[in-house]
Amino acid sequence: MSAPASNCFPTTEAEVAAVRRFLSLLESEHGMLVKGQVDQLADVVREKSELAAQLAALASRRSEALEAAALTADRSGIAAWFAAHPAETRARDLWSSLLSLAGQARELNRQNGELIQIRLQDNALALEALLGANASLNLYGPDGQSAPSSGRRISDSA
Repeated sequence: MSAPASNCFPTTEAEVAAVRRFLSLLESEHGMLVKGQVDQLADVVREKSELAAQLAALASRRSEALEAAALTADRSGIAAWFAAHPAETRARDLWSSLLSLAGQARELNRQNGELIQIRLQDNALALEALLGANASLNLYGPDGQSAPSSGRRISDSA
């Protein structure tokens, strides 16, 4: 295992690796959503949640390192650190990779969210059609047996 990029960015290498795994999971999720293969989505969501927690912990450690260097734990603090350490090219390269990968993950996550919304709308329409057909036809009872239409109506006296 290689040494950390710097003492102020001790987690960046691990963050890059974790975001790459996260991006891979998002790509798998995207493929499943496009193909309608939703049976394995729960596993992907669980793995994504675990990675998100890991990423949050790594970002917290990075923030602590910046604050220990008397810098803010935001973009301006990071920019100030890089301005004060121009020779830290490895840290800069890792940071650039992290930002690029995070942008890709954010976009793919947005796309997956849109696909999920489309699936939810399709399911809601199908359910509405089925419930509407069931309410008017009432072909099967709760026991799965054929049941004659009872002529029941919603009481309008309520």
